[in-house]
Amino acid sequence: MDLFSRSWTALRTAVAELRDEDFARPSGCAGWLVRDLVCHLVIDAQDVLITLATPAATEPTRDAVTYWEVAETPPTGDDPLDALTVRLAAAYGEPWLLRFHLDDVGSAAGRAAGLADPGLRVGTRDEVLTVGDYLSAYVLEWTLHHLDLIACLPDAAEPPAEGLARSREMLEKIAGTAFPTSFSDKDALLVGTGRRVPTDAERAALGELAARVPLVLG
Repeated sequence: MDLFSRSWTALRTAVAELRDEDFARPSGCAGWLVRDLVCHLVIDAQDVLITLATPAATEPTRDAVTYWEVAETPPTGDDPLDALTVRLAAAYGEPWLLRFHLDDVGSAAGRAAGLADPGLRVGTRDEVLTVGDYLSAYVLEWTLHHLDLIACLPDAAEPPAEGLARSREMLEKIAGTAFPTSFSDKDALLVGTGRRVPTDAERAALGELAARVPLVLG
């Protein structure tokens, strides 16, 4: 729960510190500008609020790791929701409107998460998780999108170290094996999810895992 809060606060702070011109820069999400990614974060925050307000009475069907599904191909931007996000982001017009909306909805999502009982069960995507597992899964979401946000902003603050470490741990569980110890947590996440192409040395270090990455999470 605490790591969810730290990761989410760091990501929202990074957005708040963006210059207006940064919103038109490319993000680490293929085909999305920074403004599109920030709009997606608004939708993510709404999803958190909706899920925390959707109690479930049945046993959990997923945990923080199995919440994630691995797709066979990277997103192309043709998905209707992806396309809607781009149009919605453009409709905001001014960067301050996006900042304001994310701060408003994002703050509410953070407060709701802090007040939630981690042992309660909630429903999302036709699955049931404990609140603790659901919020833990979002540590990976926030961390990856923080890296996406600053992909073309070398002076921006990086995600919290503990969020990077926990996200790497989850990605390794999803992969069923560990990434080489020579990989930093950040590089394991970037290479492991296809956000960066591995160097020749990294590919050699990956060994058999090289044939299985990137892991496209959804």
